[in-house]
Amino acid sequence: MEAITSVSVRIVQRYLPSAFVLAVMLTAIVFALGMGITRQSPVDMVGYWGDGFSTLFQFGMQMTLVLLTGYVLALTPVVQTALSGLTRRAGSPRQAILLTIVVSFVCYYLNWGFGMVAGAILAREMGQRVAGIHFPLLVAAAYGGELVRGPSSSIPLVIATPGHFMEDAIGIVPVSQTLYSGWNIGLTLLLLALLLAFFARQKQPEHIVTLQMTEKDAEPAAQADESDGTPSDRIEQSRLPTLFLGAMAALYLIARAMTEGLSIDLNTVIIFFLALGLLLHRSPKAYLAAAEKGVSAARGIIVQFPLYAGIAGMMTGSGLVTHFSEAVIALATPATFPILTFLCAGIVNFFIPSGGGQWAIQGPIMMEAAAAIGADPAQTIMAFTWGDGWTNQIQPFWALPLLGVAGLSARDIMGYLLVWLVISGLAIGGVFAVLAVFG
Repeated sequence: MEAITSVSVRIVQRYLPSAFVLAVMLTAIVFALGMGITRQSPVDMVGYWGDGFSTLFQFGMQMTLVLLTGYVLALTPVVQTALSGLTRRAGSPRQAILLTIVVSFVCYYLNWGFGMVAGAILAREMGQRVAGIHFPLLVAAAYGGELVRGPSSSIPLVIATPGHFMEDAIGIVPVSQTLYSGWNIGLTLLLLALLLAFFARQKQPEHIVTLQMTEKDAEPAAQADESDGTPSDRIEQSRLPTLFLGAMAALYLIARAMTEGLSIDLNTVIIFFLALGLLLHRSPKAYLAAAEKGVSAARGIIVQFPLYAGIAGMMTGSGLVTHFSEAVIALATPATFPILTFLCAGIVNFFIPSGGGQWAIQGPIMMEAAAAIGADPAQTIMAFTWGDGWTNQIQPFWALPLLGVAGLSARDIMGYLLVWLVISGLAIGGVFAVLAVFG
């Protein structure tokens, strides 16, 4: 396994382009496939790309704010102290990797947006404080848990909600049969065990890459100036503005939880990070100094999210998604359908980086086929959900927030994640194969 991983790392570092260039290459591939398979004209494909380009503006802004507010929160004195205490529990590189995996996996399970930032910040702190650790390996370990599907997984939650867009066809499928079924919980624990075992076996390379701290990273957070200044300076250095705004955000979350119940989505995570960051920073000046560091980490999201929206537009508008799904369905039997659904969702996910958007396009096709051949609907739903997360491991799009915080490129971590993709895929596919045999 170590030899295979070593070869994978060398190949990826040599041949994988940057995340931006990869997005351009995927755009060209889908453009060509649309003309070659579904017989669309170049003008049609350009039109689909343009129509899709702006569809992820809102989602892209949400991801930017998740990263920015989480980054700012991590730079507060309280969180820095807590992270320091956590990193002191890691006395060796292996302990640092295992601790990072467990913490990030739990955070990903609760909410993938929260896990993305928490895992990245913890990996950064471990890389800064634990001597002799290969930082790309640590960041890859932090990202490995991103494939877990937990309470914030949109697809099972939508299908369990009365009035969802497919209710007439498949009815209501409760989460007790999907997310919280015994076999799905067992699969989640199995993946955690495999993730720990895989990364625990990785040896530190002979030439380790350490966390590269820039001068701006090393600068302390802005402190309140005790000297007399102008009224505007005193306001910038006062706690009152941040306390007021932070209290408003916190009260909003409390009121919403009391009236609507506790639900976690991207907007909730953003406001939660915002409230804590404002309350825990010493002043507006300190908050903005931390935000300045976080903005540069978000540049990949800002530039690349619209490119993937354009790819999704071409996949949908040209009919490539439908064509591919129907080709997979033609090969399926009731026993193999969940496994093929898992693989199909994983492949399409590489081009359409939105689980909800992918489900809206592919979901009706797959569920109609499941009903026609007698496949289990709950297993089909979870196979699609796991497939949607599985190939995130080698899709730099989803790693952009993590890479932005860590200051690495996709090629630094994808060699490890390529091997983990195979291991996790075999585990997930194996569970569905066992279900097909024993029900």
